Amino acid sequence: MLDPQPFTLSTIPMTRVRRLSNTFDTGLVWFRRDLRNTDNAALYYALKHCERVWCVFVFDTTILQPLIDAWQTRHPGTQAQDRRIEFILAALGELDDALRAKGGGLVVLYGDPADLVPRLAEELEVDAVFANHDYEPVAIERDETVRGRLAEAGRQWLTFKDQVIFEREEVLTGQNRPFTVFTPYKNAWLKQLTAFDLKPYPVESYANHLATLPPGLDRALPTLDQLGFAPSNLAELSLPTGMSGAQRLLDDFMTRIDSYQDRRDFPAVKGPSYLSMHLRFGTVSIRTLARFAHESSLQPDGQGSATLLSELIWRDFYFMILAHHPKLAAGASFKEEYERLRWEQGPAADEAYAAWCDGRTGYPLVDAAMLQLNRTGYMHNRLRMVTASFLVKDLGIDWRLGERYFAEQLNDFDLAANNGGWQWAASTGCDAQPYFRIFNPITQSEKFDADGRFIKRYLPQLAKLPAKWIHAPWLAGAERLAEFGVILGKDYPAPIVDHAEARQRTLARFGK
Repeated sequence: MLDPQPFTLSTIPMTRVRRLSNTFDTGLVWFRRDLRNTDNAALYYALKHCERVWCVFVFDTTILQPLIDAWQTRHPGTQAQDRRIEFILAALGELDDALRAKGGGLVVLYGDPADLVPRLAEELEVDAVFANHDYEPVAIERDETVRGRLAEAGRQWLTFKDQVIFEREEVLTGQNRPFTVFTPYKNAWLKQLTAFDLKPYPVESYANHLATLPPGLDRALPTLDQLGFAPSNLAELSLPTGMSGAQRLLDDFMTRIDSYQDRRDFPAVKGPSYLSMHLRFGTVSIRTLARFAHESSLQPDGQGSATLLSELIWRDFYFMILAHHPKLAAGASFKEEYERLRWEQGPAADEAYAAWCDGRTGYPLVDAAMLQLNRTGYMHNRLRMVTASFLVKDLGIDWRLGERYFAEQLNDFDLAANNGGWQWAASTGCDAQPYFRIFNPITQSEKFDADGRFIKRYLPQLAKLPAKWIHAPWLAGAERLAEFGVILGKDYPAPIVDHAEARQRTLARFGK
């Protein structure tokens, strides 16, 4: 178990071990992207260095209100729905129960945390507020505001690395520069990794320092309606919530990790871990997943685990890129030369974008993927690349529109990974796919959904089509399609773009 005291600074990275010389009478832990009471850096250090610790979560209205506004723009006159809010509420309920079982509890507030956290710290008269690092530029600005307000009142603001294995400047090139290419970053990441980086924080050892909530703050969790949301279909999806849900998914994934590399690209089969939403909201720790992946990768049949570890390193890579290039959060291309690209605009482009969003492009794999996203908030990773490539390189539409749509729809939306993925597909990012490598949506469909099982799940009107025609129905001809009960333009749209022609336009767009 992790206890930093026996180690020396010569062997432990400073960013992992926060040497606290002070001890405090009282402290406040602010939960954000870390909704668990186990292996949590901020909670560990607060409990270890404070006699009494309270815990808080804030439903941030600067985040919630834009979600409500975006929903009402697309669905005027209806109450907003967002699976992520329901997921958070369920996770908070489990976290509150876990804290109460140890003598504490969770204060849940609603409003602007830049105001509410310093105010709560004053009300509780705490000496310090503890939180884990948040790397998005807006969050960094918010945290700096909180730090300043706490300092004015004589209180400390202490933050810790928790949601990544290596952050910011921890993995650098031989010239002490940030990496911009993944493979050498991955090699350096693996070379630097030690068992200590993957050890869990032993929160349980100091749980007796949790403080009982004062009567005025011991309130029930808010309801969805009080937060401004209506129920979504989260309960209908096979996605268990909270820390226990994350553990169930991990236990299941452990039984099939050996086949992960072989099955992960096929959307009709059970290949992925399905833990991305849990990782996003911290109901499972990154150290838990990385430790499992790393230890399993050392086994003779560990290729699946090695692939999982590589995916987790990609996550660290994109966090690092965002930390060094905050302009990305404002919509800038990583490669500045591509800022001059002229994207399609006007009514035709608007209609093409709407067709992409709604899953009616006429390309079955693309449409099935978008329908999966719209109906479940989840999209298979292979299909994220296919749909992104289609929007940018078949339709010629600015990648930022796709990035924004995914941000609204994805259960596991994370700014760093979402931006990195979109700029990879658009060829505007670091270590991105070259612009002349353009996914063919038909061959992608034939290769990764050969029998059309995934397509038929979301496009049942095509269910009778044989595999020969399901990837590009228009090639079958009207007479043959009619034999299978399909009329293009009525039962299913004709393709809105010719891929071969679109490919030439993309090459011209990027090659100018």
